[in-house]
Amino acid sequence: VQLQACGGGLVQAGGSLRLSCAASGRAFSNNAMGWFRQAPGKEREFVAAINWNGGTTLYSASVKGRFTISRDRVKNTVFLQMNSLKPEDTAVYYCAASIGSKTTDYTGDYRKWGQGTLVTVSS
Repeated sequence: VQLQACGGGLVQAGGSLRLSCAASGRAFSNNAMGWFRQAPGKEREFVAAINWNGGTTLYSASVKGRFTISRDRVKNTVFLQMNSLKPEDTAVYYCAASIGSKTTDYTGDYRKWGQGTLVTVSS
């Protein structure tokens, strides 16, 4: 069972990136999914979450209005569209599957984590 995140890269401030997270080996269609990030020297922080059917989303205050989380349950993939990127968005971004079906920003609710994908925003 793996969560494979991709789509990171180097972008200028104000630009956009779209991250993807594909699940293999097990379907997470009934689980909420989330994105977290960890900047150098900082703790991992919540970014966004989406419930099992995509009907409810949750965002951190720092990305609300700029980032959009979505999912394709058939393809078992979660996306994070990031617009108006800022240098402070620079971090390794991780996708994760929650143990439940509802959105949550609590790290402890996420039991399956993917490897990270690096996003670097230059000023």
